Amino acid sequence: MSEFDSLLQGMNLILTPGHIGLMVVGVLLGILVGVLPGLGAPNGVALLLPLTFTMEPVSAIILLSCMYWGALFGGSITSILFNIPGEPSSVATTFDGYPMARQGKAAEALTAAFTSALLGALVGVLLLTFLSTRLAEFAMRFSSPEFFAVYLLAFCTFIGMSKNPPLKTVVAMMIGFAMAAVGMDTVSGDLRLTFDQGWLLSGISFEVAVIGLFGIGEILCTVEESLVFRGERARITPRVILQTWARLPRFWLSWLRSALVGCWMGITPGGPTAASFMSYSLARRFSKNRDNFGKGEIEGVIAPETADHAAGTSALLPMLTLGIPGSATAAVMLGGLMIWGLHPGPTLFVEQHDFVWGLIASMYLGNVVSLIVVLATVPLFASILSIPFSIIAPIIVMVCAIGAYSVHNSMFDVALMLGFGALGYLFKKLGYPIAPLVLAAVLGDKAEDAFRQSMLFSGGELSIFWSNPLVGSLTTAALVMLFWPVLARGVRALVGLKRIKVQRSVP
Repeated sequence: MSEFDSLLQGMNLILTPGHIGLMVVGVLLGILVGVLPGLGAPNGVALLLPLTFTMEPVSAIILLSCMYWGALFGGSITSILFNIPGEPSSVATTFDGYPMARQGKAAEALTAAFTSALLGALVGVLLLTFLSTRLAEFAMRFSSPEFFAVYLLAFCTFIGMSKNPPLKTVVAMMIGFAMAAVGMDTVSGDLRLTFDQGWLLSGISFEVAVIGLFGIGEILCTVEESLVFRGERARITPRVILQTWARLPRFWLSWLRSALVGCWMGITPGGPTAASFMSYSLARRFSKNRDNFGKGEIEGVIAPETADHAAGTSALLPMLTLGIPGSATAAVMLGGLMIWGLHPGPTLFVEQHDFVWGLIASMYLGNVVSLIVVLATVPLFASILSIPFSIIAPIIVMVCAIGAYSVHNSMFDVALMLGFGALGYLFKKLGYPIAPLVLAAVLGDKAEDAFRQSMLFSGGELSIFWSNPLVGSLTTAALVMLFWPVLARGVRALVGLKRIKVQRSVP
């Protein structure tokens, strides 16, 4: 049976009132999970998982996957309206989404984010539909050196293509690496940077750090600016939505590039967070309006949102075909499959044909439902902007505190959130970028594990990162990105010398 016939069979399976109702419920729950700081899609899916044990596997996976899509959509809402990422992968959306909201363009930013997210997700689903077998074979070639090369590429891209001074970017990234190193060493089992404190054994929670750095840090900066909430005058109308849709086709190249980056990072897996950061950096580097990035450029919203959803969708491919989750949410779903008596792997497509293609079909329809639902609820979330800041600020702090507390049910996390809030405030006042710190905190431990395992395999020889064409290409690309500013200046200098010589040679 061809992929197209299997997809039609899956559509017939899910096009029932009950399944469509599950999609809407899942999307609404996902949006709520994405909006609440500190909860996130993995925790939301984990909390919902016990409720699916008595459901049919197809119905259960539809509910969980649609909650996943809704959380990804919902994460961009607070990123744009309040500069508080609901999801780690939504951090890059804050760079231009929040400035647009402060300029009264919240509707435009949200519409661009949601539409780009849908387009990115559809590209990921198309790959899953028609290239699943080949992509699974490609992913099987990845081992520790390849994984480290992917992470290195994400780090180097951010350093080499950032508009911030490289030294400040590296300093911020080093702080993030230090955060990732706290706790138990996953390779040797030794304790690091715990200072004999029991509450540091499990490490520093990334969710708590993000809530403090962005949520509390932004509150402190806004308080200093005379309690003015700059997104107050945003208005959402169907006319603005249609005008935004009319503008989006001109960014087709950025959308296509971001979708490919997202699919790559989802399959390898680099993850949605790395994909969104990398896509944002590439969009800024190759945009005609690069100087406007960080000030409210719509392309700065399109790129990370497209990559985020493309990566989030593509991350399900290695989970289904290899049993290797490409993201934290996919790992939770993997546990659900095993509880339901299903065994992910190449045989799943044969033994559980209806389940697999029902899931793939629900990914098409579920993302469309997500777009419709989230656009319908935009006025509800945008109306929050009309609340005076003196009222909304304590509410935001309370929500941040609840989100931080819910991570480990610990008051210490609330205190840690306040500490990171002060750090975020200092970073903004001193001109240090927060994004590199976030990226390193998310991927630092994974990159370290991959590097150390590679060194164990090779006996300490760095040549392992050029041991085959795949890892060699990734490592070389990372070094090119790292030294891109130097290379670009060298090329410009050579071009300038050639022009001078030509001008001198002309009589």
